[in-house]
Amino acid sequence: MGTAGANELNKASSERAEPSTIMLKTSESLEAKKKRARKIVSALHKSYPDADTALRHRNPLQLLVATILSAQSTDETVNKVTPVLFKRFKTARALAGASPGQIEEIIHSTGFFRQKTKSIQGACWKVADTFGGHVPDNMDDLLTLPGVARKTANVVLGSAFGKCEGVVVDTHVGRLATRLALTWSGKDSKDAVKIERDLMEIIPRKEWTFVGHSLIWHGRKVCPARKPDCEHCTLAGHCPSAM
Repeated sequence: MGTAGANELNKASSERAEPSTIMLKTSESLEAKKKRARKIVSALHKSYPDADTALRHRNPLQLLVATILSAQSTDETVNKVTPVLFKRFKTARALAGASPGQIEEIIHSTGFFRQKTKSIQGACWKVADTFGGHVPDNMDDLLTLPGVARKTANVVLGSAFGKCEGVVVDTHVGRLATRLALTWSGKDSKDAVKIERDLMEIIPRKEWTFVGHSLIWHGRKVCPARKPDCEHCTLAGHCPSAM
């Protein structure tokens, strides 16, 4: 899963440019945007009623580690290595105390395996020593863990603890927020911090976790970067890029 920023597409043909390079200016008011956002959320609920993270996990620690591994990798690849990793290392202290080479060998296929090992072990040391072996369930504490930024924290809080503290913004969410004109303050579709802030302003808090994951599903199934399938898109009627 990656991050994104705020702009829109202004070409609706098959030759449309990448949304990250196009800035479409609109005069839509904030209230109109909120109203349209509610319609988009409703459509997403109909299309993806069970949308959640695709990362397999049994507890918050496993989700934390899996989310760290998912950077610059696919959920499918991560889901292949985590059962092996968690079978061998069942607790935060066990992961923290393992030799880096043991972890690197298991997670090698996810890419950037040395840095990910460093982040996993750093986070697990702090979970073990500072939080009694339990992954913290609030944003402030999660952000003190090595390798954890807002995207990872939002995934853990939303899917492991059921807390809507923000919106997960990866490359799919950034791209769709841009194409759907749900973001306006960032410089491009990779400006994750500003995209998240915009989405939080126009989408009801109770929907934040769902919207992040359902947009990821929609980005994979219907609205990929190269050839969005506007003809069969359930959001097309609310999307300036499809009109």
